[in-house]
Amino acid sequence: MKDRKGERVVDTDEGPGKINIDKITRLTGRIPLDEDHNQTRACVEFSLRGHLDDPEVLRAEFFHIAEETAVDISFQQDNIFRRNRRLVVFDMDSTLIESEVIDELAKRAGVGDAVAAITESAMRGEIDFDESLKRRVAMLQGLPEEVLLEVAESLILTEGAEKLIRNLKSLHLKTAIISGGFTYFGHFLQHRLGIDYVYSNELEIVDGHLTGQVTGTIVNAARKAELLKQIASHEDIRLEQVIAVGDGANDLPMLNAAGMGIAFRAKP
Repeated sequence: MKDRKGERVVDTDEGPGKINIDKITRLTGRIPLDEDHNQTRACVEFSLRGHLDDPEVLRAEFFHIAEETAVDISFQQDNIFRRNRRLVVFDMDSTLIESEVIDELAKRAGVGDAVAAITESAMRGEIDFDESLKRRVAMLQGLPEEVLLEVAESLILTEGAEKLIRNLKSLHLKTAIISGGFTYFGHFLQHRLGIDYVYSNELEIVDGHLTGQVTGTIVNAARKAELLKQIASHEDIRLEQVIAVGDGANDLPMLNAAGMGIAFRAKP
């Protein structure tokens, strides 16, 4: 395939196999004549047919194209499950909401810069998540419990998140938050948005103050994937019918377990 400048975009005659374009469908409306075209977003579906020797080779080409052109590409097999999704699972921090909650708590504890640096490193996969979580939460020791509500009420939803959840509910899809963040904020969003399931880490609170520890099983990368499978099994939903959305290294197993994984504003 070549673009209008004649440069190769996807080679359908060699490499991963031979495929042909059956149909091109515009999924969004036409661009209004009085609209700024530089700010317009559009979605186009290419229906392809053929044999792929190695789908991962084509997926890698799509990845490079997406990086170079700032275009989102979703590569899916066209089967019954693609048109019959039943469960959408979201990470919370920097996905459903714009911020990292632990960073907001750290700012109020006076250790914002130190915790933010560990958070960024963990999201890039440079530090073991369990260890990074323990180190960051330890810095919050002594923070008053009422600060949690203060932070929760200041959370900013990612643009479009509220409308997305509302539309998913109208289509009778189940929704879940599976987060390496904290249940206090997950439940806050659950009540605000009507999320069906919430799994996250539990901050230990004694005498109205954070102890600097979490209780129970840590929701790390492996646990996220496990919880996704548990919810799907409980709802009698095939994994092919699940969509997972996340942004960090600890979301990768969850995204890979789902029938469709979406890296939303993904960390390197």
